[in-house]
Amino acid sequence: MKGSTGVALGVALGVVFAGAGGYYWLEANGVPLRGVTLASSSAAGSAAKERQPLYYRNPMGLPDTSPVPKKDPMGMDYIPVYAGEESGERDEPAAAGRVRISTEKVQKLGVRTEAAQRRALDRVVRAVGRVEPDERRLYVIAPKFEGYVERLHVNVTGQPIGKGQPLFDVYSPELVSAQREYAIAAQGMEALRDADEPARAGMRQLAEASLARLRNWDISGEQIKALARSGAARRTLTFRSPVAGVVTEKKAVQGMRFMPGETLYQIADLSSVWVIADVFEQDIGLIAPGAVARARLNAYPGTLFEGKVSYVYPTLNAATRTVPVRVELDNPGLLLKPAMFAQLELPVETRGTALTVPASAVIDSGTRQIVLVELGEGRFEPRELRLGARGDSQVEILDGVKEGERVVVAANFLIDAESNLKAALAGLGAAETRPRPDSPAAGAVSHRAEGQIEDIDPASGALNVSHGPVATLNWPAMTMEFKAAHAALLEGLRPGERIAFEFVERGQGEWVITSLDASPEAKPAHAGH
Repeated sequence: MKGSTGVALGVALGVVFAGAGGYYWLEANGVPLRGVTLASSSAAGSAAKERQPLYYRNPMGLPDTSPVPKKDPMGMDYIPVYAGEESGERDEPAAAGRVRISTEKVQKLGVRTEAAQRRALDRVVRAVGRVEPDERRLYVIAPKFEGYVERLHVNVTGQPIGKGQPLFDVYSPELVSAQREYAIAAQGMEALRDADEPARAGMRQLAEASLARLRNWDISGEQIKALARSGAARRTLTFRSPVAGVVTEKKAVQGMRFMPGETLYQIADLSSVWVIADVFEQDIGLIAPGAVARARLNAYPGTLFEGKVSYVYPTLNAATRTVPVRVELDNPGLLLKPAMFAQLELPVETRGTALTVPASAVIDSGTRQIVLVELGEGRFEPRELRLGARGDSQVEILDGVKEGERVVVAANFLIDAESNLKAALAGLGAAETRPRPDSPAAGAVSHRAEGQIEDIDPASGALNVSHGPVATLNWPAMTMEFKAAHAALLEGLRPGERIAFEFVERGQGEWVITSLDASPEAKPAHAGH
């Protein structure tokens, strides 16, 4: 007996040392045994104990555990959790919300950190705009009398013209009549030079009325002087351009009849143009009239056009959430043409220094902003931030990170994917501790029933129970399989025994008993009992 006992003890010790040696051999050769987990530290003597998983957790960080190995709906294996790992690091109170990654994983992911520091937030607001004519430099040629176009001197849209250049000749019976009245009045004044004052005054009023009529019809002063000198009415008169510019619209056709106020030409002075830029709503508070603006156009790469912001429009485009901003630019050589697109750069003045981190360090969930702070040795802590102004590559930090702390600026999203960061973030600001594996998922509804145990499978943690009706689920009496939340619930139970129990739905069609009592008359007890 003693000999056989010694042989058995030696075999057992050999198996233990062989298992331990294999474990350390796998770790030394880079084979991950536990992958990436939430930060934890085992007790000093835990390595000597037999590593039996306490339970298995969901690989995607969902509040779902299993007493036995299983797969999630995507086919991923649940991750085993061993003694000492279920409650976080014991020597650091806030470790439940931290992330630990092995050194090899950190190197493979290409994690890069940078210290939070104070710097000036240089910022340039960028927007897309379109070139438009200066509305103050648009002119319309619209005669104020009825007539006919006798001859066109400018008959092409887009034709450049100078100030005073002839546009068209016009014939109008009203114009001829007005000329004759003025000519007769002028001759009458000359004839009544020696007459009495009342006669001269009446003829003078007639001449002034005829002259005012011609001026109101935009007849030039040179033409009126020529009419006074010759004393003969001309059949046609020539209309000239009041400004230098480009014909942007031409409706005049030779021989056509026009009515008073009808537009025949539109002329634009393009020596100075506008760029109407659409600035996003969150940036409009940084833009003020008088600010310097730079414009670049694809038509002229390498050429920079400089101007100033002349006006910020008081309306917002609800569809694009942008506000129009007007920039005035000089247009030498008429390079800037209406309807061209331009990329605008509006530098924003720096307002001192601020504590900043790179914009790539911020993980924005939509409801809150997070950064990963490096604690050393592959440990990271997620911190919730309060952000201020944004620069081109930096973000101002109002609260959450101190100056000098190093934050992850590269591979932070890979850490999120590899390290179950969502589970760590779930603990931020929580007043309660991490839920035990035998507690239901957040938001799960607990149900109560009484029944008789038909069969028990301790290996899988399952038991068949014939239970009575469940009012909260509208279930009739039936026999079905339940899973135990942990192995301790099955201790001392035997087939045929009646129980009162509480259960929840942990997954689709997976019902888990969270507490039970072997006396059917008693109310179901909680798992802690």
